[in-house]
Amino acid sequence: MVESETTTGNKATGDSGASEAGRDFIRDIVQADLDAGRATAVVTRFPPEPNGFLHLGHAKSICLNFGVARDFAGQCHLRFDDTNPIKEEQLFIDAIQRDVRWLGFDWGDHLYYASDYFEQLYSWAEHLIRVGKAYVDDTPPEAMRSQRGTLTEPGQNSPDRYRSVDENLDLFRRMRAGEFANGARVLRAKIDMASGNMNLRDPVLYRILHTPHPRTGDTWSIYPTYDFAHGQSDAIEHITHSVCTLEFEDHRPLYDWLIDNLPVPSRPRQYEFARLNVSYTVLSKRHLTRLVTEHHVTGWDDPRMPTLAGLRRRGVPAAALREFIRRVGVARAYSTVDVAMLDSAIRDTLNPLAPRRMAVLRPLKLIIENYPEGQTETLQARNHPDDPDAGSRPLTFGRELYVEQDDFMEQPPKKFYRLSPGKEVRLRYGYFVTCREVVKDSAGTVVALRCTYDPASKGGNAPDGRKVQATLHWVAAADAGPADIRLYSHLFSRPDPGADGDVLADLNPHSLEVLTGCLVEPTLLHAALGEAVQFERTGYFALDPDTLPERPVFNRTVGLRDTWARLQAGASGQATA
Repeated sequence: MVESETTTGNKATGDSGASEAGRDFIRDIVQADLDAGRATAVVTRFPPEPNGFLHLGHAKSICLNFGVARDFAGQCHLRFDDTNPIKEEQLFIDAIQRDVRWLGFDWGDHLYYASDYFEQLYSWAEHLIRVGKAYVDDTPPEAMRSQRGTLTEPGQNSPDRYRSVDENLDLFRRMRAGEFANGARVLRAKIDMASGNMNLRDPVLYRILHTPHPRTGDTWSIYPTYDFAHGQSDAIEHITHSVCTLEFEDHRPLYDWLIDNLPVPSRPRQYEFARLNVSYTVLSKRHLTRLVTEHHVTGWDDPRMPTLAGLRRRGVPAAALREFIRRVGVARAYSTVDVAMLDSAIRDTLNPLAPRRMAVLRPLKLIIENYPEGQTETLQARNHPDDPDAGSRPLTFGRELYVEQDDFMEQPPKKFYRLSPGKEVRLRYGYFVTCREVVKDSAGTVVALRCTYDPASKGGNAPDGRKVQATLHWVAAADAGPADIRLYSHLFSRPDPGADGDVLADLNPHSLEVLTGCLVEPTLLHAALGEAVQFERTGYFALDPDTLPERPVFNRTVGLRDTWARLQAGASGQATA
């Protein structure tokens, strides 16, 4: 598979920046900040939590943050928000770095972790206590939730809100020392329990977690919340534009309050954009984690998953994802993108790049009775119809071939133009053939077709100028090789999974069909891992890591055209060419 080079926050090469080159409201904000002198340089960040694999929604954020930094000659940091050791693993840290690079971006020397700042964050928490803007609260979690009030009713002050500075410092330091059990105490900001914004009703800044951290080990018994760590980490790194999705819009007043009340070294500002929603797709990490842990899929890189690892394994090129994100654009209004747009971007990216090959997924033997027994000949097949420089490859043609079962009907309906008794068709790169006899087994199943060919039609053109209405792909019995082929469809059977309740109730039971006994032309027996190919008349495919030397496994990346809507609507009963 052909991929472009990567881009850092400062410079883009290849086509990695083309998908983000358009103007949007975030770039307008950045330009306005530069013009007004509110910023002299642009520094953005991509801050994933290392508790799962990256998915399509993350791809939008990656392209936006790295793209903005590139467009304004700035830099983009990769910072892991590793503040919850219960769910974080090195596996996820490694996968995230691999996926960001694969997507075409590089952070250069700017790799950071929120855990790098734990000591500074702790010091700032003590600062809030000293100035009377934070306190240690012993209220049990359930009671604390009740005291927060509702959207229409103010919250109630905790009795612990009135503790002295000295008592709060003592308790907080003992929390750090590990004296108390999980959940026994928290540190809260002292803001306003009557605020109309629930996030300002004395939010929790630290909680007790006696859990080893992947990077700091057993050093800490308390960990900062996302709201406390995020803005301060931005300030430490001198982030100028902290771009996040709209669900954090209500958190922005807290982000600003903390920045305004702490002696931070810089003043970042938060801006929000609409997250990516795609039909027939779930982009909630909670749901994706459940799919993996409950074994509804084979893992985070299952080709049916919307993770970058899954899409890569399915054969989707990074350039196609960047193009998809470019087409989606950046807006503030929530919307759902039709998954057909993603498929279209994949096809448009693969079409000029993928070499053409022939594979028969459900083989049916075709015997050319007037072709000499024991004789074969070599035909030349173009590797790409639109690229003469791609060259050609040899194909063996002989008396016995295999075609698709779906390309034959014994009693065809009207407008079925492929093989049937007495019907003449063209074999790709080969000859005209006519079906003369149908061979069946004892159960009445068609097992072979006896045909004749026109020796004068070599290359697919008859000298008398007669036309045929169908061209079929095929492989030769003499040298075709076995392969397994996995046909992937949408993981969910409805466009809005979980709309009626449980997401798992909408799983598509037909999201994977594994075909064995497939036959492929010899070139495909030596395909490279990650190389995209087009199986003529079938779709785009890529070799799967499960491949064995003697039996390749191919994943369908995307069909040649969208059949999903037709399949969902049900069979129409009308055959097509």
